[in-house]
Amino acid sequence: MWYSLIEIERNEENEIRSDIQVPATSPWFDGHFPGEPVLPGLAQISMVFDVIREASEGELRVLSVSRVRFKRIIQPAERLKVIAVPLKKEANAFSFRIQIQDDLVCSGVMRLQRKNNGGCVSGRPAPPAS
Repeated sequence: MWYSLIEIERNEENEIRSDIQVPATSPWFDGHFPGEPVLPGLAQISMVFDVIREASEGELRVLSVSRVRFKRIIQPAERLKVIAVPLKKEANAFSFRIQIQDDLVCSGVMRLQRKNNGGCVSGRPAPPAS
């Protein structure tokens, strides 16, 4: 893995929290940008998916990512907090944010689906079909 997952937990509200560190030697920093390396947005979204997948059972796939906002640059060796909170009105969707200490780095919404049977990922049952 190109980053270190230091800690991950899922609390009683199904909120997922993790601590991550991306080493300066991560290949994501090669060429992005020479002399001033930053972690690309795609890598940040990938970390969010990895954290949700690690805290959930079964294989998942991303259906969509929306409302993404990048607020701050992530530089080599910074320690990150990734937080994913299930949306109350939408099964299998999470509001997420990445922070460095208390500074917001990135936020958005990720919608997921189980690869095998489409069951619920967020930890609460899906609403009945209408």
